[in-house]
Amino acid sequence: MKVKLLSTLILFTSQFSFSQTIKGKVVFNNYAVPKVEVINANSKIITVSDPNGEFSIVAKTNDVLVFISKEHQLKKLTTNPKLFTNGELIIDLLLKAEELNEVVITNIPSIHLCSDANYEQKKLDEYALEKATSSIKVIGVNTGTIENEANFMRIGGMLFGLLAKEKEPQKKEVPKIKFKDLVNTTCDQNYFLETLKLKPDEIELFLQFCEADPKSKTIAETNNALSVMDFLFTKNIEFKKL
Repeated sequence: MKVKLLSTLILFTSQFSFSQTIKGKVVFNNYAVPKVEVINANSKIITVSDPNGEFSIVAKTNDVLVFISKEHQLKKLTTNPKLFTNGELIIDLLLKAEELNEVVITNIPSIHLCSDANYEQKKLDEYALEKATSSIKVIGVNTGTIENEANFMRIGGMLFGLLAKEKEPQKKEVPKIKFKDLVNTTCDQNYFLETLKLKPDEIELFLQFCEADPKSKTIAETNNALSVMDFLFTKNIEFKKL
């Protein structure tokens, strides 16, 4: 009897010491999430969820599965024997908190019509125009005056201002650079191998891990080599903990 129990125990433990296929589905609020990278951090195997959010990946007990999505928070799961026997695994992701752009608040003084110089000038021009059109005119006699002189001067000034604005050179928008391209131009392979102590086959996985962090976009916009290296060093500490 003891021999049978021992044999059964050995068979049971050996079953889960070998890699098996885990099938699952990634969801958010009960909706399928496609294009989620599912990474076995131990074996470095990577797969992607299909349009129905479903995936399958080879793993064994105590392997760490990492789920990476640009719109959702990173999630880690340590496998256990129950995952291999409970059927389809459901992974429920959480949405990332949306980062707001910098908001600049300026003091805008309130405008009172009674003290607004532009408003008062407009009223004076309208009054001068009304007075000029209603004045007695002598037909056939040139008095040497220009009708609506105030308006002509003001309209001329407005046209000059518009033409000056058109001649101003338009500012060219600085092309945005991708985070991975910035890293490749800033750091050589020795930085990853010697400074960050990464293996050659871990570099691509590490860069994908960094890109999943929304802060990578901010780093790419700064285009600063020191900021890039500092960010990579910080993310490497997190990556080593996976």
